[in-house]
Amino acid sequence: MKQLHQKQIELLELLKSHISDPLTMEELADLLNVSGKSVVFHHIKQLEKKGFLKRNPANPRDYIILKDPERNVVYLPMYGCAKCGPEGTLLSGVPTRVVPVDPAMIYFPASKGFMVEAKGDSMENIIAPRDWLIVEQNRCPQNRDIVVCVNQGEVMVKRFSQDGQNIILESQNKKYSPIVADRLSFHVEGIVRSIIKRNF
Repeated sequence: MKQLHQKQIELLELLKSHISDPLTMEELADLLNVSGKSVVFHHIKQLEKKGFLKRNPANPRDYIILKDPERNVVYLPMYGCAKCGPEGTLLSGVPTRVVPVDPAMIYFPASKGFMVEAKGDSMENIIAPRDWLIVEQNRCPQNRDIVVCVNQGEVMVKRFSQDGQNIILESQNKKYSPIVADRLSFHVEGIVRSIIKRNF
């Protein structure tokens, strides 16, 4: 960690240890024993610039630690498959937890990663309830990609395909009929890249 200033090392440790209950800028300044929030903000920007951290610009207390030099893990935010709010965006919500992940499991920039805990049986034989999905933020899937998407405010995991002007969302479980997406409300949050099986 020679590339980091001592205060940046301390700040990274504080962010890691409070990742499930983020501290305010004032609290960080007190714990770092620095003069104020502007100093903390400067070091946070340096951590971002050096590739150790990514913040949600809409919520400064929502962040992803991209590098943990001591443990060699990245931290991805986990979201539940709950109905979305008025904006209809899963990622505008608050993560339910933050999960340390081996970087070898991620084949895309960690800054674009998030996780979802699956529910329901619509994708059975591939995805079971409670499985953890590693997802790449990507709104341009190819046909047959498995996506996390929002349709009429409902978050779902489906196989994506496009038939002319229609977007078709298919389940793996044949007892569920394909859904024709509502073009006004539908959008893709990301493409499922890895599945962590959690049924024992």
